[in-house]
Amino acid sequence: MTTHAPPKKDRGKKYSISDVDKKTLTFMYRNIYATRQFELKCVELYRQGLIPGYLHLYLGEEAIAAGACAAIGPEGYIVSSHRGHGHCISKGADLKLMMAEILGRETGYCKGRGGSMHISSKDNNNLGANGIVGGGIPIATGAAMGIKIKKSKQVVVVFFSDGASNNGVFGESLNLAAIYNLPVIFMLENNHYAVTTPIEYAAARCELAEKGQAYGMPGICIDGNDAIEVYLETKLAAKRALNGEGPTLIEAKTYRHGGHHVNDPGLYMDPDILAEWKARDPLILLRAQIDEDQARRIEGQVDAELEEAVEFAKNSPKPSVEAFLAEI
Repeated sequence: MTTHAPPKKDRGKKYSISDVDKKTLTFMYRNIYATRQFELKCVELYRQGLIPGYLHLYLGEEAIAAGACAAIGPEGYIVSSHRGHGHCISKGADLKLMMAEILGRETGYCKGRGGSMHISSKDNNNLGANGIVGGGIPIATGAAMGIKIKKSKQVVVVFFSDGASNNGVFGESLNLAAIYNLPVIFMLENNHYAVTTPIEYAAARCELAEKGQAYGMPGICIDGNDAIEVYLETKLAAKRALNGEGPTLIEAKTYRHGGHHVNDPGLYMDPDILAEWKARDPLILLRAQIDEDQARRIEGQVDAELEEAVEFAKNSPKPSVEAFLAEI
């Protein structure tokens, strides 16, 4: 059984802050802060009735996307999940196009037809989010097969949840990736809940990284709230993949700051455990490593971008039925 408690403060770091250059630190901080503010604004707009459908928030988990996307660079590919705003932002999304998509406007990344759970962008090598739990895992494996056939120097990171690791496509994809030494990193975002089901009710062994070893690849467990650790471990996995050494499963332990979606109050979550995780907020942890003036400049820039994005989305037209039918 697991207590859901965050990693021990004295567990020992495997890195020094000097292992990461300042440009990367500020890049990751910008993406964590942008994701946090973007989602808080989305909650506000959702309550105003401006966002259709459900809204699955990434609050508290932002370090995973920021660290992983920084590690693979713009040339790498990602495949996202239903909780994918942070992945999209960290992979270089334009906040205006992203906000327009979530508000269901024609100027969005997918012309307002995909919404929160189905944003994609070819320009950013973002192969898309997926409303089906685990649905992105075989897509990423297929993309990695394509990379291997083309012999291009790229890697794919696929983000998915602990709940998705119990789906059949998880095992099938890891097995295939291991057999063919595919350049794919399976980023398991273990936030300890599949909707409302705690991980200990769904897995006999809660150390999910061990599943990687069972399929013949490295299985690594990391602190998902520590962007620096995520970055460095993903970079190592990417190096292995680019050297033809195959896939890696990374279990990034984290904890969402609320329920499964915006209308779920999360009453099943232990308030004391939640408070412990919030004390290790990824935004706070990384901000402590950034120069104060630099952090404020980043925050000011993001706040301005977000304000512009909201106005852009609100003033954009809704999708045209005629245009949709013409494309069928």
